[in-house]
Amino acid sequence: MDLGLKNRTVVVTGGSSGIGLATVRAALDEGAKVALCARGANRLHDVAGQLAAEYGAERVLAEAFSVLDADATTTFAAKVADTFGGCDALITNAGQGRVSTFADTSDTDWRDELDLKFFSQINPIRAFQGLLLQSGAGSITAVNSLLAYQPEPHMVCTSAARAGVQNLLKSLASELAPDIRVNSIVLGLVDSQQWQRRFDAREDQSQTRDAWYADLARRKAIPLGRLGRAEEAARALLFLASPAASYVTGAQLEISGGVSRFI
Repeated sequence: MDLGLKNRTVVVTGGSSGIGLATVRAALDEGAKVALCARGANRLHDVAGQLAAEYGAERVLAEAFSVLDADATTTFAAKVADTFGGCDALITNAGQGRVSTFADTSDTDWRDELDLKFFSQINPIRAFQGLLLQSGAGSITAVNSLLAYQPEPHMVCTSAARAGVQNLLKSLASELAPDIRVNSIVLGLVDSQQWQRRFDAREDQSQTRDAWYADLARRKAIPLGRLGRAEEAARALLFLASPAASYVTGAQLEISGGVSRFI
């Protein structure tokens, strides 16, 4: 399927690793120009160099900053406009979850988590909204979690924040229509650096990676029997962001291996 992204400009936040990087690569494979950002300057520099070598420096723009910094995000949007002439698709890839119960989540933790989850969406959307309006086919696609619909008591703070973000996206889908489409993916367990760190800290250090991940999938009762892969989430994101999904807005696509229990 031709997604219609050739020569269009795609912006990916959190684009230097995991799902973000897989989405960047998928967009470049489709012929798009891609601007990516992330907080870690060293890793982003290395990734940008690899992408430029593979796809051409003229198709890649990378900037290191935090999207929680509204001014830096606005400056990034201006640089995207100067470099590529506009923006057609914004893909917001929020940070990892916080493991905590209600009893052990402090007021500071609550504020930090709500700030992260909401403003990692709000700041980029505000910064790029004007460019997306000018596109004529603008889209916003957010990475969210299954926790928005199926909360877990050991991730109470993140679950609440994810639900709020999903409500925000649904509201924006109405407010920004018909000029900008707004959709999201909701993730179950996807292989990531976070799970790699948990594997590295496993109790039985003799257990292989494949065995540990297979045991995790069994314990989490994932019907497909494994964790998702970053590229599987990336393909869903890119479809929703692209003109191929031109009649889709206000929607969420579950990428979870069937682990959800809600209808």
